[in-house]
Amino acid sequence: MVGTLTQTQTLVEKAKELGIKFFLVSYTDLLGGTRAKLVPATQIASVEQDGAFFCSFASNLGLGPDAPEIAAVPDPESLIQLPWEPTVGWVASDVYFEGKPFAAAPRMILNRVLAQCAELGYTYKAGVEAEFFLLKKTEAGYAIADELDTAERPCYDQINLMRQFDLISTLVDYMEQLGWGPYQCDHEDANGQFELNWTYSDARTTGDRHVFFKYMVKTLAEQRGYTATFMPKPFSHITGSGGHVHNSLWQGDVNSFEAGADEGGLSPVGYNFLGGVLNHAKGLTALFAPTVNSYRRLGASITASGSTWSPRYISYGGNNRSHMLRIPEAGRFECRLIDGSANLYLALAGLLAAGIDGIKKQTSPGKRIDENLFARGSEFPDLETLPTNLYEALAALKQNGLLMETLGELGSKTFFEFKQKEWSAFCSQVTDWEIAQYINI
Repeated sequence: MVGTLTQTQTLVEKAKELGIKFFLVSYTDLLGGTRAKLVPATQIASVEQDGAFFCSFASNLGLGPDAPEIAAVPDPESLIQLPWEPTVGWVASDVYFEGKPFAAAPRMILNRVLAQCAELGYTYKAGVEAEFFLLKKTEAGYAIADELDTAERPCYDQINLMRQFDLISTLVDYMEQLGWGPYQCDHEDANGQFELNWTYSDARTTGDRHVFFKYMVKTLAEQRGYTATFMPKPFSHITGSGGHVHNSLWQGDVNSFEAGADEGGLSPVGYNFLGGVLNHAKGLTALFAPTVNSYRRLGASITASGSTWSPRYISYGGNNRSHMLRIPEAGRFECRLIDGSANLYLALAGLLAAGIDGIKKQTSPGKRIDENLFARGSEFPDLETLPTNLYEALAALKQNGLLMETLGELGSKTFFEFKQKEWSAFCSQVTDWEIAQYINI
């Protein structure tokens, strides 16, 4: 037995109540890949008790082909009944290896930091702004799915939004059925780009829902002949996709970032938390922007709309989107560095670990900057810049003792192995740009 049930209703009881015939028992690997087994409801009792077993080498968790299986023990509190196929229930899982929590699984990494947070008397709550593109595959490659979506500045465009009403409204309807509290959706700053927002929750729930949201969006888009992608920068000339995260700490029903907040919007503990994130920003970048493509977004020149909307400096401000961290209103701050390729479990674990470190050390974030850093960043010589590519970000992460400890020995080793392989593969490619630029040398 590797897991003990504490919920009031078992998955067996849930299956009978909701008419569920199958369960997708799911876990997420270190690269953000979602793995699952389809388990008949008639067999879910044993899986609740002992887990669904997976060949450990078959997913990106750092174990070799000689290793025994991992056990994915479903968390009944994460149960989501598929709105488009209600006979199936999806559950996020905690991963065990040889009867013990498997330290390198992303959800387990987040669990460890959440436990540290609870020891300090806090609950960490987070909300995510999930941006994605709708594309179609053509003979020439991927293109914007809607051929009429061509405006130079398409952000909030009503006509382009409503041409995708079928998909967007279906997603909102499903999220309402699931009790997520969706409240706004819009056409974003790039052609073919959309964002849906739902109500924040405790960080683990938000992580689980983000995993399911990506699966749901991709599935419904595919049913309509589209490809939905959360790739940070699929096109060089238009804005990339972020995965901005809003953060707050709570003690019961009291928002500790709001209680005692100054006119800038945060309490002393809120500023210390924010200061910790700034202090660890370079190392965090590898978790927040974990792909080669991420740095096409972060290092982008001005796009067709006139702005990249992505940070370049380690800075914070008020309701100012030119900073890495933004305080839009009292009681929370937004991290704008995170992009659509991030494994949200790892991103939230890193954010929280850095914030806790800031609280323990009473780290000051310094004076906020009320300027447009997109235009005036060079006027602040003391501001540090974020890493400009994946190699720099990985080097910064490796030098960050707190974040390496957060990932754990096997988690960090495996993450680096995969990411260094990705960087090497990228560096070995000769691009079309290079051919055009240098062929006549």
